[in-house]
Amino acid sequence: MNCETCATYEEKTVELKSTITCPNCGHKKAEMMPTNACEFFYECEKCKTRLRPLEGDCCVYCSYGTVKCPPIQVGSGCC
Repeated sequence: MNCETCATYEEKTVELKSTITCPNCGHKKAEMMPTNACEFFYECEKCKTRLRPLEGDCCVYCSYGTVKCPPIQVGSGCC
């Protein structure tokens, strides 16, 4: 893990950088995940599709990102 994109969450180290891939156009963008809130919506900067979590996921990072959100990474459930 690149320590520049790590943080401590619930006394564990988590990765905060996740690359979201738009399922509509395939555009990818690296984003920094918040540790204090879930992101339920995300707008693709290329095609402007508004992404929402897939059924069973708590946020857009869990559905479309390369790294799950901090609460899922530490095993404490969704945000």
